[in-house]
Amino acid sequence: MKRTTLYPAALALGLLPSLIMTQPATAQELPPPPASEQRPVTDTLHGQPITDPYRWLEGDDQGNTTDEVASWTAAQNAYTRSVLDNLPGRAAVEARLRELMSVGYVGRPAMREDLYFNTQREGDQNQAVLYVRRGHDGEPRVLLDVNTLDPSGLTALSWWVPSQDGKLLAFGMYQAGDENSTLYLMDVATGTWLADEIPGKVGRVQWLPDGKSFFYDRLEDVSNPYSTQIKHHVVGTHHSQDRVLFEQYKEGPLATTWGPYFVMDRDGRWGAIGYHTSTSSNDLWLVDVADWLDGGELQRVTMIEGADANTYPQFLESVGLLVHTNVDAPNGAVFRVDTDNPAREHWRPFIPHRDDMVLEGLSETADDLYAEYSYRACTRIERFSFGGRSLGEFELPGIGSASLSTRFDRSEGFLSFTSYNTPTSIYRIDLSAFPDPEDYELWYRLDVPVDPSLVEVKQVTYTSADGTEVSMFIVHKKGLELDGTNPTLLSGYGGFGVSMTPYFSATLFPWYEQGGVFAVPNLRGGGEYGDAWHKAGMLGQKQNVYDDFIAAAEYLIAEGYTSTEKLAISGGSNGGLLMGAMLAQRPDLFRAVVCAVPLLDMLRYQDFLMARYWVPEYGDPADAEHFAWLRAYSPYHNIDPAADYPAVFFTAGENDTRVHPLHARKMAALMQYTAQHNGDDDPVLLWVDQDGGHGGGKPLDLRVRDVADGRMFVMWQLGMLGEPGESD
Repeated sequence: MKRTTLYPAALALGLLPSLIMTQPATAQELPPPPASEQRPVTDTLHGQPITDPYRWLEGDDQGNTTDEVASWTAAQNAYTRSVLDNLPGRAAVEARLRELMSVGYVGRPAMREDLYFNTQREGDQNQAVLYVRRGHDGEPRVLLDVNTLDPSGLTALSWWVPSQDGKLLAFGMYQAGDENSTLYLMDVATGTWLADEIPGKVGRVQWLPDGKSFFYDRLEDVSNPYSTQIKHHVVGTHHSQDRVLFEQYKEGPLATTWGPYFVMDRDGRWGAIGYHTSTSSNDLWLVDVADWLDGGELQRVTMIEGADANTYPQFLESVGLLVHTNVDAPNGAVFRVDTDNPAREHWRPFIPHRDDMVLEGLSETADDLYAEYSYRACTRIERFSFGGRSLGEFELPGIGSASLSTRFDRSEGFLSFTSYNTPTSIYRIDLSAFPDPEDYELWYRLDVPVDPSLVEVKQVTYTSADGTEVSMFIVHKKGLELDGTNPTLLSGYGGFGVSMTPYFSATLFPWYEQGGVFAVPNLRGGGEYGDAWHKAGMLGQKQNVYDDFIAAAEYLIAEGYTSTEKLAISGGSNGGLLMGAMLAQRPDLFRAVVCAVPLLDMLRYQDFLMARYWVPEYGDPADAEHFAWLRAYSPYHNIDPAADYPAVFFTAGENDTRVHPLHARKMAALMQYTAQHNGDDDPVLLWVDQDGGHGGGKPLDLRVRDVADGRMFVMWQLGMLGEPGESD
């Protein structure tokens, strides 16, 4: 590909070690990245020798960062900062992004009695603040402001759950992106913190009705992601005294799945324990919670076991126990369950399967039920009686993504709605009637300094390699000429049943204003079209995801939106694996790649952090059949030393507890070597955030930096930064 040059300002070095650059700041080609020594290690898997030249970048035998790896990472980070921080126009782009990212945020309220709890972030606050108010229009009072606890912004509020009467609040906080939440308690009336403190990546708190105790999940050993426990805590006692209701299996094939979870009815009488057997299936048992709390032995009554499907329980005040399942219903159906006879053969149909829509969830008010569906990756909501009879569609403000927050003891609800050209809006609605969207009371709307009417949104359908029809959202400025010259950013995910639905991003508007196109295909592996769509993109079918993405890129080029030289792609986590696969399989199709917190070595991924959770999604390299498909697409093992690759920017988090930074480290080293070996000057950059994890919980400054890094890299490679000497 074309040779990349860096303008003189980028060579004002400062922090770079002398081994990277010894020349003064003059106009010249981009200097080479820091050297990465090759120390080949060869394993034999199923009769095939697999050589890894950068095994040492994994760290020690437990994957901990060694001093040597830390030094190498520091050199890579310094090199990347010297490039990205000095690109022409960086100051203006970052200032604009900061303006857009400082507009604030308000979350939907959680209702308890006459109290309304919600989070809100104002202006340049690093983290959201938790408020409470009496009445929906009451004066908000600060309950918890983590910004005052940690001015660095590295402490994040990860979750919060009020007790059923709203008098106590359980909440979790973690540091520097590690997601290892510690639980704390607060008296809501006074704001006083109680002495209770529970460490261990705590979550999923469920209060008993008297507000004196609760169930929660935690890791028995925070260094062992496969040690989930469901425990019961009595307020005012030390967590070491908490009883274990259920815990992850210690041995066997299910010891390293997502493990157990617990759902309880509001009265604390019945509960349901689920156990994930894969990323698309679980077992489920009914338990007598009241008997166990009285000191009895845990008795599990089977509801469903061994099915290749997900079945989730839900206790509703008006209906009792329901299960939302895709057993014989790939788009989801709801059944009513008798607690006296909870086995599958006794389930009674409640909400039937729909061929045209995917059932996402169910909520209740004092009057009726609301089912949320996904129709062509957009939300639809339907109203049902307590007997399961459809009462018609609930109207939304438009086509986009919506979620309805309700409570069993009132007719009031809060609707959150967003789309690519609609800022996030929250409406307060009287659900006892059948209101028209024009009558919805606007409770909050994101106020952003952009004009949403600037852009138009299309949903198109294209054909993948095997003939499958795939939908895709395309967003751009109105009146855009389709002449093949528009800079285009294509993003995707395609895994774990995660749906890519419309959302509003203010930071994309500078992109649209400059004639940029943004596209998001609904790849197989996602959940947009139900369980079958997910399974068509997992395990041995994973190549379908990559074929779908390639076909999306080819569609954008064929239809005149863009060209190869104007096409960039971006994705993170499982989407980072997608980016790596695109690098390996179709390097000719893209000009630039942003590959964030990725999985890339698919022959060793399962040995680090929580990655064995994902073996049911990707496969196990120890299995010969699985090895064959993993070896065929593993990005790290399919880089051709003689091929010409596009510019690529890898990112990772040093404190990531999900995806180990080794993937980005090793791939960056390999691709830097390949580029130098081929005389290819297209940059290969790596940024490992020393204060971050998988991406969540970052303070504003770091979030602005991250977005600016990706945007500047793409604009640079797509020729959008102008010429040297032009004004910022």
